[in-house]
Amino acid sequence: MKHALIVGGTGMLSNVSLWLIENGYHVSIIARNAERMKKLIQLAGSDRTVTPLFVDYRNNDDLKEKINQTMKHNGNIDIVVAWIHSIAENALQIIVNEVSKGNTGWELFHILGSSANLDEIKKKAVVPINCKYYQVQLGFKMEGTRSRWLTNEEISEGVIEAIKKKKKMFMIGQIEPWEKRPNL
Repeated sequence: MKHALIVGGTGMLSNVSLWLIENGYHVSIIARNAERMKKLIQLAGSDRTVTPLFVDYRNNDDLKEKINQTMKHNGNIDIVVAWIHSIAENALQIIVNEVSKGNTGWELFHILGSSANLDEIKKKAVVPINCKYYQVQLGFKMEGTRSRWLTNEEISEGVIEAIKKKKKMFMIGQIEPWEKRPNL
């Protein structure tokens, strides 16, 4: 069975988790909220297709341990979908390092906010040769003269499309004109 690791898979990316399960993946999900995890497992219809990884991804040692545990039980990870807040400076690199060990090939879909500088992030990303790296940037939607942030459903649909299309850079919504973005 193919194995996916998702960071943010019970919240904004919950529909991505469910889509991967429907497409034959065992999904390991890094999360902190047990209630949302329980709801996702119920929606998936089986707790055998989901491995909850309850960890604060700012804790480097715990993160390494949880990733290695899930790979030991569920096999090498084929795809990582990562929505990681900037407060966890080392989380993405730890995930990349651990998933790459002994893995012949895998894909990383790095979800980034609307103000992220994709070129700068790509320069800083230390991605080994066995990893195909994709960036997915979240924007906003214009509705007439007003703008709004993307819904979780729109984000999940866009990430699924990004996984299917495998473009190096994929935009969901828009980031131009920047001055039209919604207030935070």
